[in-house]
Amino acid sequence: MPAHSNTQFTSISFPAPHYLCNKHFHISCIPTSHTLPLKATSTSIHSSLSSPNPPISKEEAIFQAKTSLSTTLEKPLNNPKLIGRIKKLRQPKFRVEIPVIDDSPDSLSQLSLDIFGDIFIKRKGSPIKILILWPDANLKEAASVAFQSHSTSQVEHIDIPSVTKADPRILNSADVAIFLVPDSSQLSLMKTVSDAFYPKPVVMFNPKWAFEEESNFGDLSGFVGSFDVVYSFMGLEVRGLLSKRKGVIFKCVRDGVVSGERWNVFVEEGEELKVVSSFKARPTIGEVENVLYNLMAINSPITKSAKFIRGLVSNVTGKK
Repeated sequence: MPAHSNTQFTSISFPAPHYLCNKHFHISCIPTSHTLPLKATSTSIHSSLSSPNPPISKEEAIFQAKTSLSTTLEKPLNNPKLIGRIKKLRQPKFRVEIPVIDDSPDSLSQLSLDIFGDIFIKRKGSPIKILILWPDANLKEAASVAFQSHSTSQVEHIDIPSVTKADPRILNSADVAIFLVPDSSQLSLMKTVSDAFYPKPVVMFNPKWAFEEESNFGDLSGFVGSFDVVYSFMGLEVRGLLSKRKGVIFKCVRDGVVSGERWNVFVEEGEELKVVSSFKARPTIGEVENVLYNLMAINSPITKSAKFIRGLVSNVTGKK
């Protein structure tokens, strides 16, 4: 039995809406702790992402996300867009989601240091310069302190509210802009910054809102939807009256090829995670519910009349 098999899955308990309190079935998101108790059915990732499976530790999740992002950024950073093209080329926009339990400034600063402090992106010529845009000054200051102990001068920090008053050279000198844990109230300013940064790549990392909210963003829904997800990991737990299952929704782009990677739904079988469904586009909560409901109904007829609770927490922050 693997060493991590005794670690308990950590779940979030939250009250059901009053009109569902008499139901026997619910699904909740699980923020990732340092280790997970299940293993995927194929070999775990160590030096490549040739056959990606959900991570079994925080360190592996960081490695997977860093590798996916760095290989995806290589192409646009090594192929600068020519000025004067008749057709305006699409700006590269990418999205990364790593679930976290602790969203304190120190924790988020450490996460950004783990990802961007030593990220390696192949490019001829000068090293890649990264600009991280934080949602407020407190997070920006905490990150600046965290990076002081790291021997890199290639990462600069700024808070989003101050970006319009900052020296334009800060944006102009950067090769990649990273919006880290942005808030939905800042979407309009984020779009302004992204447009000014064109044609250089932009990354949205751990947005604070849930995916299901994005259809309510009005004119900014298109902007949010223009970011291609290169890495996303969300834990799930489904509880019936007599049984429960744990699972994962997972996407991990390999070799920088965003278009070909699918969203996989893994569900536990014994001590292993197995793929039970795959989607070309990001699945909605309803689609995931149907997959897991059908699995539960097959194994336990009593769940056939059960309903899922739609009050899911955010897949990244663990908050409603």
